Amino acid sequence: RAGRVTVSTVGVAPRIEALAADEPRASLALSLHAPTQAQRVAIMPAAKHHDLDALLGAVGAYVRVKEAAAPRKAGKSKPLVMIEYILLGGVNDADADADRLARLLVDDAGAHRFGAGRAMVNLIAYNPTPGAPYARPSEARVRAFQAAVSARGVLCCVRITMGGDVA
Repeated sequence: RAGRVTVSTVGVAPRIEALAADEPRASLALSLHAPTQAQRVAIMPAAKHHDLDALLGAVGAYVRVKEAAAPRKAGKSKPLVMIEYILLGGVNDADADADRLARLLVDDAGAHRFGAGRAMVNLIAYNPTPGAPYARPSEARVRAFQAAVSARGVLCCVRITMGGDVA
């Protein structure tokens, strides 16, 4: 479809809140990459300027504006927000990280922060780069992480890896 744009961001909360109204056809991809503020800052130093709680509040506002503009039918529409999460072996891929990520999106009572089906986690296994301090998690670790997040009722997919032979 012509005019489809996805805005990917580490999280400038005021701009996320305005995005749905300013660009109603734009989709949102949030580069989260960690379930806590401290982990986010360690992985992405730019995240120190974007508090996780404020960021999630802004995403909630974005979803509410999008819902008000065009109500969606249950089970008939794609997620409004893609949560991007790069899995770094031994850094943010533990079972505890999966549990914390899932709890950011679905509470203990099963209530979805943004509404059921409104957000999807897109797991991305890190492609190793010479000189970088990170490692790729095993396929088994990626699948276990996905299963742990999904078990809480979060839509969760694993991005197909391409370009691993390029670096």
